[in-house]
Amino acid sequence: MLRGVDTVDGIRLFIRVVETGSFSKAAADCGITQPTATKHVAALEARLGARLFHRSTRGVTPTEVGSAYYDKCKFIARELDEADSLAALLQSRVQGLLRISSSVAFGRRVLTPLVLEFMRLHPELQIDLGFEDRYVNLVEQGIDLAVRMGRLADSSLGARYLGVNPWVLVAAKAHLDERGVPREPADLAEHPALIYSSVMGDERWHFTGPDGQAVSVPVRGPLRSNNLSALLAAARAGLGVAALPRYVAHESIVQGAVQPLLERWTLPSQEVHAVFPSPKLVPEKVRLFCDFLADRFGERWWEGPTQRASRAQRKPM
Repeated sequence: MLRGVDTVDGIRLFIRVVETGSFSKAAADCGITQPTATKHVAALEARLGARLFHRSTRGVTPTEVGSAYYDKCKFIARELDEADSLAALLQSRVQGLLRISSSVAFGRRVLTPLVLEFMRLHPELQIDLGFEDRYVNLVEQGIDLAVRMGRLADSSLGARYLGVNPWVLVAAKAHLDERGVPREPADLAEHPALIYSSVMGDERWHFTGPDGQAVSVPVRGPLRSNNLSALLAAARAGLGVAALPRYVAHESIVQGAVQPLLERWTLPSQEVHAVFPSPKLVPEKVRLFCDFLADRFGERWWEGPTQRASRAQRKPM
């Protein structure tokens, strides 16, 4: 095939030569030079083993074979145009299947109610919602969008920043009545820790103080788990102190089952991103869901819209 002209472009070029009766006009319409157009048609005739045009000083006209070939090419071009239109339509409509992935705890506590709300807004959409704590390859598993915590590695994936996932230190009142309330990170040496084993360096907890100083303290305790709900349950049972994402601990804090500790100190937070297989040609359903999530991940997003609205109403005027 002639460089710069593929099969589809070649069909369109041939059609334009027939319809304009000119290599130069057809070449201009197709955005190539006249010599390229002439060479392409000559190569096409050589491949078919038939002359497609009568050439004269007044222009070109199709031969009998050229006319028959033109009819077939015209039909193919119409089919291609319809296929392009269909692809563009499907790309722009919020319908079909949207496959979403997230971690188990985040998916159950945060993403599920958001997905249900999005489904009510777009009833023609079907959702496949999967929860896994292991890394999911979006391309290999056909995932349209995943919500991920932490700094993103450089990759070919598309991404949309949603917000920050803060962590909080909590313990039950029964535990604090027995062991006392820690006032400084160093006081945690007197408390059994409930350790999240999926965090690198999990046997040291890192804090930033009110004046910006960084403190790292070793911790140890009776329970290690890669499941945040298990650690929350242990904290509620009074078995020790746990460092948890705010969205995991929030409901238990509101209920009084656990209480936040060392509130003048902050634990490292994580970025929250929506990621998708490619930053180019993002399907409309993925773009709209990203916009929807970005709108929901405002200040104190882990409280949920009802509690945020209630707290706003209580603010003094």
